[in-house]
Amino acid sequence: MTELLHRRQAMINAGLAVTVGAVTMVAPKAQAAQASESPVGAATLRDLATRLAKAPRRRDFKTVPMILNDRSLWDNEALSEVLAYRADGPRQAYDNAMIDAPWLNLMRNALNAQIWSYDHPNFLVVSATHGTAHLALFDQAMWDKYQFAKLIDGKFKANTLINETSVATKDAANYQDPEGIYSPRNNSIPALQRRGVVFLACHNSIWEVSEKLIAANVNPDKLSHDKIAAELTNHLIDGAVLTPGIVATLPELQQAGFFYIRG
Repeated sequence: MTELLHRRQAMINAGLAVTVGAVTMVAPKAQAAQASESPVGAATLRDLATRLAKAPRRRDFKTVPMILNDRSLWDNEALSEVLAYRADGPRQAYDNAMIDAPWLNLMRNALNAQIWSYDHPNFLVVSATHGTAHLALFDQAMWDKYQFAKLIDGKFKANTLINETSVATKDAANYQDPEGIYSPRNNSIPALQRRGVVFLACHNSIWEVSEKLIAANVNPDKLSHDKIAAELTNHLIDGAVLTPGIVATLPELQQAGFFYIRG
């Protein structure tokens, strides 16, 4: 039996060698191009945060098209870093589409249990943000100018989700404090960003919000559709990573090893 196992493994190794050799002979240029486009992913959450902070975010658009057909039109470098993340342990992508859902609380709970219960300090959570939840990724200036509160029937009068909470400066070492920074009292986007959560923005949602504003005649500068979308893109909150579309980006995240969670 042992001899058979050895022979089987030798055959598998030989087959792999032939396959690799064939791929190398057929498409060496394609392999080189792919390798140059794919970053060597960060191995820790701290390293990922450093890389994301350095990754460019274009926020000087004059117009944007309906369908983004060039990587310069979204935050490709930052998104590539997220997809290439290679720390040991699981990672999750939350499909967050409702601003009044408990999406921030769910991600905070996942972080707490993964870090302290399962001992995964480099656990990465990504918010795949679209729908009404995407309004939380615009700064307050856009909420005021375009009356976003009316789009969600007054469920939020302002974008309070980007505001720091009263417990944000409590002792970070006391993770058992029921009133501390790891508790439900600190469910804010900045608090989660400091813990490594990446908020992905959706161009398709931006385009759709722009269309709704024009239809509702909430367009004080009388901008065209593509110009409103550009302005909204330029006013994404700090740290957000613009994607060409969340529904299309979710499969990319899953292929990169992220577990899909419906927020």
